[in-house]
Amino acid sequence: MPDDAVIANAQTDSPLVKQAAWLSHYQYGLRLSEQGTVISVGDGIAWINGLPSACMDEVVRLEDGSSALVFHLAHDRLGAILLHQTKQLTAGTQVFLTGRRLSIGVGDALLGRVIDPLGIPLDGVGSISFSANRLLDVRSPPIIARDFVAQPMYTGNKIIDTMIPIGKGQRQLIIGDNGSGKSTLAIDTVINQHDKNVYCVYVLIGQKRSTVVNAIETLRRAGALTYTVVVVAEATAMPGLKYLAPFAGCTVAEAWMAAGRDTLVVYDDLSTHARSYRELSLLLRRPPGREAYPGDIFYLHSRLLERSTRLSAKEGGGSMTALPIIETEQGEIAAYIPTNLISITDGQIYFDRQLFARGFLPAIDVTRSVSRIGGNAQHATIKKEAGRMKLDYLQFLELEVFTRFGSRLEASMEARIRRGQILREMLKQDLLAPLTIEFQMAWLVAFNEGLFDNLVLEQVKPRLAHLQEQVEHASLNINEGRDQWKMLIHTWLK
Repeated sequence: MPDDAVIANAQTDSPLVKQAAWLSHYQYGLRLSEQGTVISVGDGIAWINGLPSACMDEVVRLEDGSSALVFHLAHDRLGAILLHQTKQLTAGTQVFLTGRRLSIGVGDALLGRVIDPLGIPLDGVGSISFSANRLLDVRSPPIIARDFVAQPMYTGNKIIDTMIPIGKGQRQLIIGDNGSGKSTLAIDTVINQHDKNVYCVYVLIGQKRSTVVNAIETLRRAGALTYTVVVVAEATAMPGLKYLAPFAGCTVAEAWMAAGRDTLVVYDDLSTHARSYRELSLLLRRPPGREAYPGDIFYLHSRLLERSTRLSAKEGGGSMTALPIIETEQGEIAAYIPTNLISITDGQIYFDRQLFARGFLPAIDVTRSVSRIGGNAQHATIKKEAGRMKLDYLQFLELEVFTRFGSRLEASMEARIRRGQILREMLKQDLLAPLTIEFQMAWLVAFNEGLFDNLVLEQVKPRLAHLQEQVEHASLNINEGRDQWKMLIHTWLK
């Protein structure tokens, strides 16, 4: 047999090229190799006897054509998660070591494609010619190779870009109940990166096929697939693939970051990923801990998210911004997995089911949402205009509670509540409609100048639409002076 490294180097070529490479390096001779035997197989797990030299995270190949990843080492056997399984795989199948760790193809050829966590295309367009391969599991960049988060990552959302800003290289958690709009915000953010020189990776973990198709079609209609890679491990995939999906997406984005590019990676969602890891761990008879999750689930997610950062200029200056999505049950953020991820990330955007039911969309709860480092990357003019807006809005929410008791208020108090109600109406936003940063600047100036104060709530939305139309036809940019913005906005909204 030829060396496995020869086959690995030819893995991106056609079958004929692979066969030619195999034959050109074939030599007769006596070889010694370890050989194991499958004891049992089921639920995406294979128990193997033998192979005393096997290492953790080593890829093994099975005689029937299946492949697996060594995931558990015991004194008398090893457990492997199946990556690919044929119908012929049964107990007694021979197993061989490869000496390779799991890797995935990376490069610009992936843009616009839909792949599984092993890099196999799922879109039916054809094979992919990868420029390089990278290991799925590597160490995060050391502190000395990192730089401060100093550039804004615009999401196109009014609430986030003004009051909860995100910077390039930040890890911002999106948290909330199922069906509250978390994925829509993530897709909006990807769509908003059009013409911003940011490559995106959208990882779908354990989602239904209809959800996967809908997400891909939404990105395609918006023209976002030209700069996006979609990594899919759908609900029917083996648990091993669902476990590997976020690492595959991170590796693809990491290659572009190492090349000096800005990237955005969305993990949708890590709740499903944690459940897949729990399933694998319990099947491999690892001791369960809190809520039956093994204790190393915290290390697993931290190891994944620590790879998102902004590199120093010496390392190329690239960045990887992570938007992990996590699901809560009945708004319970004190559960094991949500608290883990809140402590790992640099802030969270909390979606409230009650706000969603009231029609406040996107249903972002400003009182529970925070960005710990994004303010350092916020544009100076936006930061100045937003100013105390978040604090004033939170105070308005507290004051509004008193109006429910029907007590009379002072005129100044009524004016503050009235202004807060107008701001709340302005913060509403349609689905899949990201806004430019220039429009964000325009509505902030208009609100601070009091140009919306005398409107009834029903007039706010059409007035904002008129302002947006004027901004789109104007040649102003975010770096223009405030006086110029003020003069034009007064003219538009006269």
